Amino acid sequence: MHALNRRLMLTTTIGGLAAAALPIPALAQTTAPADTEWRSYGNDLAHTRHAPLDQINGNNFNKLEVAWEFSTKNLGPRAEVILQGTPLLIKGKLYCTAGARRDVVCLDAATGELLWLHKAPDEGARVRNAPRRLSGRGVGYWTDGTIERIIYVTIGYQMVALDARTGLMDLAFGVHGMVDLKKEIDQDLDPEKADIGLHTAPTIANDVIIIGAAHTAGNTPAVIKNARGYVRGYDVKTGKRLWIFHTIPHKGEFGYDTWAPGTAEEAGNTGAWAQISADEELGLAYLGVEMPTGDQMGFYRPGNNLFAESIVAVDTRTGKRRWHYQMVHHGLWDYDVPCAAILCDIPHNGRIIKALAQPTKQSWLFVLDRETGKPVWPIPEKRVPAGDVPGEWYSKTQPHPSKPPPFDRQGFGADDIVDFTPEIKERALKIASYYKWGPVYTAPIMPKKGGPYGVINMPGYIGGINWPGGAYDPVEHTVYTYSQTNLLTIGNVIPNPDKKMGEFSMVHVNPPADTPGVRPGDLTVDGIPLVKPPYGRITATNLATGTQSWQTVHGETPDNIRNHPLLKGVKIPRTGMIGKVGPLSTKSLVICGDPMTYTDETGRVGARLRAYDKKTGEEKGAVFIPGEQTGSPMTYMLGGRQYIVLAIGGRSYNGAFIAFRLPA
Repeated sequence: MHALNRRLMLTTTIGGLAAAALPIPALAQTTAPADTEWRSYGNDLAHTRHAPLDQINGNNFNKLEVAWEFSTKNLGPRAEVILQGTPLLIKGKLYCTAGARRDVVCLDAATGELLWLHKAPDEGARVRNAPRRLSGRGVGYWTDGTIERIIYVTIGYQMVALDARTGLMDLAFGVHGMVDLKKEIDQDLDPEKADIGLHTAPTIANDVIIIGAAHTAGNTPAVIKNARGYVRGYDVKTGKRLWIFHTIPHKGEFGYDTWAPGTAEEAGNTGAWAQISADEELGLAYLGVEMPTGDQMGFYRPGNNLFAESIVAVDTRTGKRRWHYQMVHHGLWDYDVPCAAILCDIPHNGRIIKALAQPTKQSWLFVLDRETGKPVWPIPEKRVPAGDVPGEWYSKTQPHPSKPPPFDRQGFGADDIVDFTPEIKERALKIASYYKWGPVYTAPIMPKKGGPYGVINMPGYIGGINWPGGAYDPVEHTVYTYSQTNLLTIGNVIPNPDKKMGEFSMVHVNPPADTPGVRPGDLTVDGIPLVKPPYGRITATNLATGTQSWQTVHGETPDNIRNHPLLKGVKIPRTGMIGKVGPLSTKSLVICGDPMTYTDETGRVGARLRAYDKKTGEEKGAVFIPGEQTGSPMTYMLGGRQYIVLAIGGRSYNGAFIAFRLPA
């Protein structure tokens, strides 16, 4: 290894210097595997999160050692504990956003050494009012063979281009290296206060940067007429806006008639806050669009509300709609499209179909022909229960995929009630009796004094699956998903009649304070969930057949369940854990970390990075990680050795990137 003199530059950039791996005599042979890269958030624009590597396998996974750890504790004015990024690997260097200020770091992929740091610009009030703060989920990369750029979006919703070699802003892009994303968005936005931002990594396809939008999280926004989350395409070389797609159609545009007269002009949100997949050969990007304002209240927006809760295929160069598929009509459940669609070529009826598999919060995979948007298997419209909220508009039917089967439980009934002991079951039934139950898509109701106080939905509005999405093996034609089994209530709010149209102010109707064991929205028996475990699972779904190959519990039993006084002396199965984590697919393994920390048999608090056999779901190994998985893992070969890198953190651990490899 030749010596390199790395110096911190005054711009807070450490000179762009090439990384070199230490020689590993035991592995550095002429037959050593070639180095690989991970060039986009999901490894590829198809978002497969797959790398066909097998140096780390089921026989040696337990032997993994920590190669290095990079803490983000001192990046920004406070520690970041929810580090969600997946780094990109380009030419032996890792690039990602990190820290509470959303800086960008470049690390030596073999050692974790900081090569350069780009400090995010001071955006003042734009940051203080931003709807999505934190460190974000990563960066985009582009090169024409000469120029190499890292693209990211700041907390204040500005797009920045960096020289990948140095971390310096590329002044040939936009205005001095930046594009203000609150401009050229076909609406007037307050540059400091507008409720719009983005935390996902940019998608770059066909030399176009595709940028979505996110808004304040939660299901009761203060106003209907919020900022609109239109999607735009920018020239990657200049930063010039090329196109805009109106996720809420303007008058005269396709889909406008799915809104009651005048309501499309009033609605807000409807952004594409998840990662965006793209097929460069077809020239299509696949936008996953969220709900309009009023996640669980639709009385201000009668109609099916295109393009809410839809996949929209747009031309990457022009933004023109090629097709769309709406997965929820007039949504009332906050079932936003949560993650990137997986693009896959699958055998079907004797031919290969260019398909798309969209994981959803409601735990379905919607499998469509990605050229046309037509379902690969029938998706019939089925009648769903309406609610009784005055003035609400209800869709009589919702799409129900016939294949594949849901990868987690849907709807809630008596058979789902926790039954660890007769006492716990009796108490759980009592609590559940204060609410309405039903199948998936049971609509919100008007809460009533004495009950029911709302509707129990399963999955709740955080899923099922959420933003990490799934992984896909193109050889096995199999999608791997982590999902959580989690109850949530809706319908505990009604509009305040004293407020004028366009403002949300809620009157809550909750169980009386003296109701034993019942707290508003708390669907537990003294902390034990009302629903039976498992709480977390990984599912393998074969898209060649539309069937599930296996399903396994993911995660240990949490401490609050394991040590609960009501369960003293009671043997319960391993429950798994709720959370938001995504898997990684390699040649023979599915790899995923625990979404919660727990106390192991030695008294050590931490979590595990686990590996499962891809064909059977058998757990093949698990290694300790000091914090829970907070960002989806990635893998690569470098210098003849395979690495697995993931973001970890949590309430008990500062955000960090941690890398594993086998002993030399």
